[in-house]
Amino acid sequence: MLKKILAILAMLYAMSAFAAVDVNKASAADLDSVKGIGPAMSAKIIEERKKGSFKDWNDLVSRVKGIGETSAAKLSEAGLTVNGAAYPGAPAKAEAKPAKTDTKAAAADDKKAKVDKKAKEEAKAPAAEEKKAKAEAKQAKASAAAPAANATKK
Repeated sequence: MLKKILAILAMLYAMSAFAAVDVNKASAADLDSVKGIGPAMSAKIIEERKKGSFKDWNDLVSRVKGIGETSAAKLSEAGLTVNGAAYPGAPAKAEAKPAKTDTKAAAADDKKAKVDKKAKEEAKAPAAEEKKAKAEAKQAKASAAAPAANATKK
């Protein structure tokens, strides 16, 4: 049941990650949700936007201190748009990253698998030792019997 809930949350997160954030329409919280924009940068963007909407990416880069061509490309890749347009030359937004809950769940599953594997190995250890002891006893018995057999041949 928990896995189903986590799967649903992951799907909702992935769907929301694909939503583009338009710099001219977004709230401060929406801007903060874009990777690479923090509260200080979103405040600068909103302050400049009060003077007038951004016409294009060049207008955004020239008016907002702290956003250059490199960061504009990264922000565009993270889902920021200006009037619905991505930064020219920036790669299209890739798949959304897995939700942190999925990552945590996967890490927990990996840890549990390691613990289970270790427990199985520890459970096998006594059986392996017993098998080894039996083999050694058999070899010792065979070694002891060999001189007796040689003595009867003479």
